[in-house]
Amino acid sequence: MSSRERILRRVRDALGEARGTSVDVPRGYRRRLTEADAATRADVIAMFTERVADHRATVRHAGADDLATSVAAALWAREAQRIAAPADLPFGWLSELDGVHAVADTGLTDLETLQALDGVVTGCAVAIAQTGTIVLDGGRAQGRRLLSLVPDYHLCVVHADQIVGTVPEAVARLRPERPLTWISGPPVAGGPEARRVEGGHGPRTLEVLVVED
Repeated sequence: MSSRERILRRVRDALGEARGTSVDVPRGYRRRLTEADAATRADVIAMFTERVADHRATVRHAGADDLATSVAAALWAREAQRIAAPADLPFGWLSELDGVHAVADTGLTDLETLQALDGVVTGCAVAIAQTGTIVLDGGRAQGRRLLSLVPDYHLCVVHADQIVGTVPEAVARLRPERPLTWISGPPVAGGPEARRVEGGHGPRTLEVLVVED
């Protein structure tokens, strides 16, 4: 008897007669925020803002009419000169830029070029108030996954109607076959001596612009 056969035999013996039977998985978890958590849409947005800030990301709010100005102000504050943007990013989002050159990514921009840029501006697919998470799925205004991983600064525009209360609500809006990127603040890795290292596998700075239409 080979080592593989011995291991499989031990597994079968451990499972006993129950092997091969289906087990009901409890699905009674809470799918929506309760009224005590967030009684109104304003409360949901406020929770999202608070949780994103807890993840050491910067959160700003703007009205729909002020979106372009707010994007420009965020980039000027970082003294950004060249940024990446998905090719289908709405033109109006960048219409107030002055002194900042936007490089439209068509999927051909190489890694070295992206690394040399000062940041990236994208939209998102959905955002989650309970966890302060933003989800990108490569859809409109989001571009390919590389855009949200390589540049050192990520400015993400989140419209208020994209914010849901819980993870199950977000999953219901998403298509699992799409390339999903879940972002909860700047990425963190364990550095030497267990020190916190931000930006180990993504931008060190995440800024979220919540647009209240």
